[in-house]
Amino acid sequence: MMQRWSRKKSHFPLLVILLLIFIVFTVLYNELSIQQIHEEPDRVHHRQEASITYVKPNRLSPVHEVLDRFSKCNSTRDYSGRRIAWLDRTVKTGPRRVASESCDVFSGEWVFDNVSYPLYNESHCPYMSDQLACHKHGRPDLGYQYWRWQPHNCNLKRWDVTEMWEKLRGKRLMFVGDSLNRGQWISMVCLLQSVIPANKRTMSPNAPLTIFRAEEYNATVEFLWAPLLVESNSDDPVNHRLDERIIRPDSVLKHASQWEHADILVFNTYLWWRQGPVKLLWSAEENGTCEELDGKGAMELAMKAWAEWVATKVDPLKKRVFFVTMSPTHLWSREWEPGSEGNCYNEKTPMELEGYWGSGSDLPTMRMVDHVLGRLSSKVSVLNITQLSEYRKDGHPSIYRKFWETLRPEQLSNPASYSDCIHWCLPGVPDVWNELLFHLL
Repeated sequence: MMQRWSRKKSHFPLLVILLLIFIVFTVLYNELSIQQIHEEPDRVHHRQEASITYVKPNRLSPVHEVLDRFSKCNSTRDYSGRRIAWLDRTVKTGPRRVASESCDVFSGEWVFDNVSYPLYNESHCPYMSDQLACHKHGRPDLGYQYWRWQPHNCNLKRWDVTEMWEKLRGKRLMFVGDSLNRGQWISMVCLLQSVIPANKRTMSPNAPLTIFRAEEYNATVEFLWAPLLVESNSDDPVNHRLDERIIRPDSVLKHASQWEHADILVFNTYLWWRQGPVKLLWSAEENGTCEELDGKGAMELAMKAWAEWVATKVDPLKKRVFFVTMSPTHLWSREWEPGSEGNCYNEKTPMELEGYWGSGSDLPTMRMVDHVLGRLSSKVSVLNITQLSEYRKDGHPSIYRKFWETLRPEQLSNPASYSDCIHWCLPGVPDVWNELLFHLL
């Protein structure tokens, strides 16, 4: 027994030595790996991404047909991991245009001002939308029209309609995006139209591209319906409520053919990416097979395809490009009034809590957009309307708008259940977005 124990005991020092050798080898190997990463980060990075496929966007393809509301996927598979490749060597990384040099005009507070505001009368604008004409549709309070945005450390350039028309003389100003950008376009038309005689102005019929023209200035203020920026099956400005959303994540060419000759471009996209998974139909796909991806991931692909067009096609000395950040929603009053169970319905004043940020503005999406815009440097100016609009829980139409569908009795008995807390009344918040645009121009 004693002899067996001694034999077992004699193996113990050997095990300890082997263990020590293993630990020393592991430490040395890890230090060598870390050194390689510091010395050759690009090589290590490329090795990690060797399996990822990069797609060069915005290439003419004889394969695909233009998407419309009748387009369908023949089949759907999981997302393959393909990414958009873009790097314009003419773009130098650096600070981009976000505000005037001396002051951050997007940081401030709302000040009640019933002397200078509203900047126009709702009923005096013949181009007003029934979706945004809140007073016409029964809103009893008009307080939402009287708020002025006041930056903390400076003043906004005061709106001057004649000066704005001179900035636009001989030019095309085009808003490109979804219904929120359409609201900003209507706001701009209402701000501008009053000084143009009725027989010297025209508005084209509602179409994917709608044009307001002022003859004496040889200028146009246009809106292009492109809610996802890239080509999609939702590009009809009227019939776009579909069960399946399909995009070509690598091509803005369909819309770019309409916007490329504009002198001033104002883009937005956000809300439509918040409505569930998106089907990706790549331009090189010949069999109608789609891939499915979450909204934020699909939006990043679309943003990069758009950014590649900006990077390669825009000369900042000849064309101004603006990107409007996400427009917030106010769907849950418990976020600004704990314990309540409403939304924007019956809200009459702005938020007073500085820095308030609700769930209607997705921070990861904002960071992604900021990263993409950062790579475009000075080719894009940012209209950062998100924080200042977050304060305006009172600015939505709620129930005071035209609804296209017939409301059910149970909805009518509960106004909050059908309140529109996404769009904005006019006159109202989008007028301030356009004042900011005027300031930066």
